[in-house]
Amino acid sequence: MTNAAIAAVIPVYNDRKALEHAIPVSLQHLEKITPDFELIIAEDGSTDGSAELVREISRKNPRVRLLHSDDRLGRGRALNRAFRETSAPIVLYYDVDLATGMEHLHELVNAIQDGYDIATGSRLLPDSRIHRTGGREFASRGYNFLVRTILGSRLHDHQCGFKSFRRERVLLIAEKVRERHWFWDTEILIRAQRKGYRIFEFPVNWEQGPGTTVRKSDVTGMGLSILRLWWRLHVQKD
Repeated sequence: MTNAAIAAVIPVYNDRKALEHAIPVSLQHLEKITPDFELIIAEDGSTDGSAELVREISRKNPRVRLLHSDDRLGRGRALNRAFRETSAPIVLYYDVDLATGMEHLHELVNAIQDGYDIATGSRLLPDSRIHRTGGREFASRGYNFLVRTILGSRLHDHQCGFKSFRRERVLLIAEKVRERHWFWDTEILIRAQRKGYRIFEFPVNWEQGPGTTVRKSDVTGMGLSILRLWWRLHVQKD
């Protein structure tokens, strides 16, 4: 563990090309906030040379840190591991495609410093500025409507991959999260609300990354995840 004030985490799986852009941009923006940070690449069983790239960069810049897993943990478990492996009081993460504008990074940090337990970017607030296909927009709005209706959330956007946490608080609920992959984002927010955590949701600029599509299996899988979480919370009392 390091003694950094902020730990920024990028979860990756076979994302070497995206990392070549994301790492230098991340360093540039993090340095504007504080020199006391570490950038953790939570690399989850990649086979495309992602780990080797990060090792090479970390030899030149010790603030870049690789957390490699030989086996696939899933995005959610990779994030849980990264949060446990740092001692920074503020932890945050964002997607490797940098779909959310990095100019919002200071808002993630400032919110936690101002006393919030969690901060999350939102693509669905009135002042959000987004660019994505109609299919993804329809699916996102429908999904978030179901989360609010079935799980009783007060938030607008649960799946934006741009969040920060007070580390000691997120670790208390992360161990309860069952989902290994994309639904982790939603489950962590739902459990945090049920615990009374203070959550700051703010509008962001967001642009859909290349090659992203909505598959029928994705929509079905996320819908089933909503129902599974409702069952755990209301029937199993988990």
